[in-house]
Amino acid sequence: MNALVSPATAAWLAPTALGLAALPALQTIANLRAFARAPRPAPGTPPPRVSVLVPARDEERAIGGLAAAVLASRDVELELVVLDDDSRDRTADIVTELAARDGRVRLVKGAPLPEGWCGKQHACHQLAAAATHELLLFVDADVRLEPDAIARAAAFLDASRLDLASGFPRQETGCLLDWLLLPLIHFILLGYLPLAVARRDGRPGLGAGCGQLFLTRRGAYHRAGGHAAIRASLHDGIKLPRAYRAAGLVTDVFDAGDVARCRMYATSAEVWRGLGKNATEGIAAPRTILLFTLLLGGGAVLPAALLAAGAAVGFAGWPTWTVATAVAAAALAWLPRILGVARFGQSLSSALAHPVAVAVFLVLQWRAFVRRALGGTTSWRGRSLRPQ
Repeated sequence: MNALVSPATAAWLAPTALGLAALPALQTIANLRAFARAPRPAPGTPPPRVSVLVPARDEERAIGGLAAAVLASRDVELELVVLDDDSRDRTADIVTELAARDGRVRLVKGAPLPEGWCGKQHACHQLAAAATHELLLFVDADVRLEPDAIARAAAFLDASRLDLASGFPRQETGCLLDWLLLPLIHFILLGYLPLAVARRDGRPGLGAGCGQLFLTRRGAYHRAGGHAAIRASLHDGIKLPRAYRAAGLVTDVFDAGDVARCRMYATSAEVWRGLGKNATEGIAAPRTILLFTLLLGGGAVLPAALLAAGAAVGFAGWPTWTVATAVAAAALAWLPRILGVARFGQSLSSALAHPVAVAVFLVLQWRAFVRRALGGTTSWRGRSLRPQ
C-alpha cells in the first residue's frame, strides 16, 4: 500500500483531492439557501385551477395512492387526468372506478406509440392535449403529494415568475441500491449546479429539473414545443427545462421534500435499470462523462482512498501538511452528504458510504456510455428503449 501511495505521490494527490472535494462542498453550502421550499399562498389568493396529469403504464400498485393524495388537495380547483399507456395490469380499471366516484377524475386511453417517441413523452403530450385548466402539473404515479403541495407549487411558479417549475420530492428508499444511489440526486444537483447563476443566466445548459414533478403554464408549454420537443428523450428531468430555456422561457427548481415524496423503485435491479436508461442524456453523455468522472471520482472517491491508504501504513513518511490536507479533503468530501442528512432527512449510513456510492454510480455511467456507443438498447415496463 505504501508503495502505491508514496509520500511524494501523496504530496500532489492530497491537494488535488482537496480542490475537487471543495468544489461540491462550497457549492452545496451556497445552494442550500437558494434551494428553497415552495411558499404558502398569500391570504386571499384565488385557488389556482390545475390539471394534474399522470402518465401511467402498469401502475396498479401506485395509482390509487396517488389519486387519493391528489384528490385530498386543499386550496386548489383541480382535475386529475390519468393516461393509460397500454397497461397490462389493472391500472385502467382502478382509474375507471375512481372516476365513477369522483367527477374530477378522468381516464384517457393512450394512442399507440409512434416511431421515434419515448413512451412517457408521448403520454405527457397526449395528457397536455386533454387538459382543461391553465396550469399543467405533470406528476409520476409513484409520487405522493401532501394536501398543500399543489397550491404551494403554484405559489412558487407565480412568486418566481416562472414558465416551468420543477420540485424535487423526498426520495424514499427500501432496497440496497436506492439507499446507496438515490441520495446522489441532491448531491449532484446542489454540488455542481450554481442555482444563483442558473436563475440569472437563461442558457439551456443550466436548465435542471426532476421528471417526477413539473408545473407549467399552458401557453408556455406550447411555446416550448411541449413534450414533442423532447419526444425521443428518456430523461425529461434535464431535457424539458432545456427545451423551455431554448425557447427563451424561464425555469427553476424548488425543494419539494416537505410536500412530496416518491418511492421510485422497488428492487435494486430496477434502480440499476432505471438510472442507467437515461444516463446518457446526463452525466454519461459523450461531452460530460470524462469531466464528471474526474469531478466525482476525484472529489468523492480519491479523498477516502487516499486517507485509507495513508492510515494503513500509519502515514509513514508523509509530511504533516500532507496528512492534514488529506484529512481536510476527506472531511469536505463527506460534508455535502452530512448536510443532506440534516436538510433532507437522508440516511446517515448511506451518507457514510458516499465514496462507495459515487464509485458504483460512475460504473453505472460508464456502462451506459459503452452500451450507447455499441448501439445497445435497454428496456423499461416491457418496452425496448434506445439510449439517446
